[in-house]
Amino acid sequence: MSQDFDRHQRKRPAQSQSQQPGRESAMEPQPVFIREDYRGSDKLGGKVALITGGDSGIGRATAVHFAREGADLAIIYLNEDADAAETRSLVEKEGRRCLLLSGDVRDEAFCRDSVRRTVENFGRLDILVNNAAQQHPTEGLEEISAEQLQDTYATNLFPFFYFSQAALEHLPDHGVILNTTSVTAYRGSPHLIDYSSTKGAITAYTRSLAKSLVGRGIRVNGVAPGPIWTPLIAATFSAEEVEEFGGDTPMGRAGQPCEVATCFVFLASKDASYLTGQVIHPNGGDFIET
Repeated sequence: MSQDFDRHQRKRPAQSQSQQPGRESAMEPQPVFIREDYRGSDKLGGKVALITGGDSGIGRATAVHFAREGADLAIIYLNEDADAAETRSLVEKEGRRCLLLSGDVRDEAFCRDSVRRTVENFGRLDILVNNAAQQHPTEGLEEISAEQLQDTYATNLFPFFYFSQAALEHLPDHGVILNTTSVTAYRGSPHLIDYSSTKGAITAYTRSLAKSLVGRGIRVNGVAPGPIWTPLIAATFSAEEVEEFGGDTPMGRAGQPCEVATCFVFLASKDASYLTGQVIHPNGGDFIET
């Protein structure tokens, strides 16, 4: 399968999209959201999960994997209706239910209402995946406007608080909160200073929240992806940068969303029952200090 992903990298043409968070349907080649040979084993049978940014990329891959493992899904997305509808179709093909909730995660009221609607629709909430994010490259600190800084934090960090606060009213003992951080939180990025700083904050948030909730039986963990072939990449970088994206990793390629989603499956399941406050690093061999 690694060779298949190598070929996927080689046949990727230069391309870009004009608006974040991007649309998966416009990408060439399409990201691999689940391996054809992936077999579910009911690791999440009877569970309900809410995933922000779940319409495409890592969020879509996680949703489909969760569904194959027996979970019903609520998907939060901004305005990518076609991608969201496709994700719902993929979840339903796995025999599970999928609720689509469109709105702006910067709005605390929307976040709280989404949790409420999820519980009303499915009767419970077991797993929260805080995943939605944006990024805007700059040449240096001087180019980061106050507006961009505030918007990046309002999108990438604050909703993790909003959704988690609302979810805590419903998560049972052995509930799970999972947060998407990034390799940039550990090695930094000179062109994504504001984005990287939000991801560093998410890592600290994950560790702190884990200690806060361990007495309630709620586990909190994170996943720190390296370069992954998602719509956000095509909507962030130039066509030439997209063509070469991920080639500088030790593995020589970008990762696929399916290679990150399995980390979320593990952390959401009983297989990770002795893990809290931890971060998994699917990054193609970028060895970093944790």
